[in-house]
Amino acid sequence: VHFRQFQSMTPASHIPSEPEPLAPGTFKLPSVRLVDLKSQLPPKDWPHAPLHRLADNAVYFVTAGTLHKQHLFDTPEKRDLLERHLLTLAKECGWQLEAWAVFANHYHIVTRGNPDSRNLGEFLHDLHGVSSRELNKRDGVQGRQVWFNFRDTRLTIQHSYLARLNYVHQNAVKHKLVAVANQYPWCSAAWFERVASPAQVKTIYGFKTDRVKVEDDF
Repeated sequence: VHFRQFQSMTPASHIPSEPEPLAPGTFKLPSVRLVDLKSQLPPKDWPHAPLHRLADNAVYFVTAGTLHKQHLFDTPEKRDLLERHLLTLAKECGWQLEAWAVFANHYHIVTRGNPDSRNLGEFLHDLHGVSSRELNKRDGVQGRQVWFNFRDTRLTIQHSYLARLNYVHQNAVKHKLVAVANQYPWCSAAWFERVASPAQVKTIYGFKTDRVKVEDDF
């Protein structure tokens, strides 16, 4: 297990009609353009279906937490921000996400590299950098350190790998946020149940997670 710390427009063709005159003694409030926060985020770039087997390429289990375990991603929009950047950057950096769970003050992932993948630390550094900058901009603060550290463990034993896949899929249930994992919007459970075969789902969900040693006191 390794510990690392980060220092952390109207178209020209459309001419609006003349406004109707207002009755004496009345006024009209100016129109306000509503902004959909989700429209400003990158789309969810879903990964390919997981392999569910260890091969020559390295597979890692990663946990990262915010500074002092603060609940900085404390709204659905902020968790959308973090999850979408995670999915996008993982693909850009050549890391296949096989399980993920994003919360207000931490996240877990199981991710698989390939010979052309960027260094795992560089991928996570970029993720933490862009998510910190966007979060601080939304919160109207400057220079705030968002992330504290991340812990990565290379998975080399098949049973341990499969148990950690289930641990991450089910993590929202562990934290008592939902009764069924696929009800939690910011994790991989619903995606996994769509892309994997029923037999794969049954097998992974059958692995016990009570003996998985993970620092998860968030």
